[in-house]
Amino acid sequence: MKYISTRGNAPKLAFDDVLLTGLARDGGLYLPETWPTFSSAEIAAMKDMSYTDVAVQVMLPFVEGAVSETDLRQIVEDTYGVFDGDDPAPLVKLGENEYVLELFHGPTLAFKDYALQFLGRMFDHILTKRGATLTIVGATSGDTGSAAIEACRDRENIEIFILHPEGKVSEVQRRQMTTVLSDNVHNIALKGNFDDCQNTVKALFADEEFRDAVHLSAVNSINWARIMGQVVYYFWAALKVGAPDAPVSFTVPTGNFGNVFAGYVANQMGLDINQFVVGSNANDILIRFIKSGRMQSKDVVETSSPSMDIQISSNFERFMFELLDRDSGALNNLMEEFKTTGQFTVSDAFLDRLKSKMDGERFNDEETAKLIGNIHAKTGYLLDTHSAIGVGAGRVRRWDQNVPMVALATAHPAKFPDAVEAASGVHPALPAFLSDLYEREERLHTLDNSYDHVKSYIETTLKGRNKL
Repeated sequence: MKYISTRGNAPKLAFDDVLLTGLARDGGLYLPETWPTFSSAEIAAMKDMSYTDVAVQVMLPFVEGAVSETDLRQIVEDTYGVFDGDDPAPLVKLGENEYVLELFHGPTLAFKDYALQFLGRMFDHILTKRGATLTIVGATSGDTGSAAIEACRDRENIEIFILHPEGKVSEVQRRQMTTVLSDNVHNIALKGNFDDCQNTVKALFADEEFRDAVHLSAVNSINWARIMGQVVYYFWAALKVGAPDAPVSFTVPTGNFGNVFAGYVANQMGLDINQFVVGSNANDILIRFIKSGRMQSKDVVETSSPSMDIQISSNFERFMFELLDRDSGALNNLMEEFKTTGQFTVSDAFLDRLKSKMDGERFNDEETAKLIGNIHAKTGYLLDTHSAIGVGAGRVRRWDQNVPMVALATAHPAKFPDAVEAASGVHPALPAFLSDLYEREERLHTLDNSYDHVKSYIETTLKGRNKL
């Protein structure tokens, strides 16, 4: 299996090199040269498999030539062995043909664990085999950071720096990052918003001298292995509601678009997915794009669903590349226009192709609170602010009531206790292993929204750690 860049000007790489590279040298995102596919019979054969077995089956084609099946299985078993309960991704029936896929049973109570626990172990496997070290730099709007830190903490060959927007993540999200006091973990509170954090990370990758000197890699969903790890639970959920004999639809609260794109990959691999619905808060750039074909960035608005307080969804580039029939030239033109003007408009044909598979809806904080309260009152089920938006969007934009709709519950309600309690009257408690989170010591460094300041801090820290 070889991987190509969306921008078309970077070398083809094998999986292990893509894993360690993260962002392509031309600024693009890597994805497979061709999509591996499963027949209906092969998908049907997964019905009685465990989550681990499904994960190995789904991910094996992507690591071909770089990781053996035996090593992949060990990594996968180690990954999901730290999850709570026998079923890493329980499916709960919410209503008629309506389900919630609980993706918050990992160590940090968010869907990011499903890919990042895998990613940390895969990094360790490849680095150990090569006798190499790595500096990981990532941006987080809340959940990626804690999941990445948990996956990479105390690993001798990895130094990890996570940027989060100061004061713009929930207290639980912040503390899950800043109370990890491992020597190789470095938290940066950036004076800005998530897009500022993400832009800084991209600038660090674009600085080739710095990138090479520190052996830079990524844990954000720009790293292909993140997407690969998330494809698994689409197969898992679909199999539970009737695949491959019947189609399924998915509704996903959306920030950086990686979670939805993983569903698109599952579809390309042979899973019969009728429809994707994306849910958004007030930062509704993707919803506006789906409705109009015009991508236009606006200022980020703070909401009760901070993991979606994003205007620039990095993974949408991969999806655009696909919808443009993998025409890198056309993609480069659109991305350059967006970079210089903050907007671009696609053709009617592009938009029709997008709308044939995807719809979306936005909810403001008041509407989100009503969703949480109403769903809890009617069903007794408690959703966090992000997952509620996914459920709400699925209900509003569902095309076919006869096709099962699976809503991805991306975070435990206890990660956003104040908003959930205000909406439902119920205070969601943290699991026992996090019950002392508010008493734990915190460690973080606050930096101005300056590329030079962040770069200097990373270099100084690595020198102090004898890693540069």
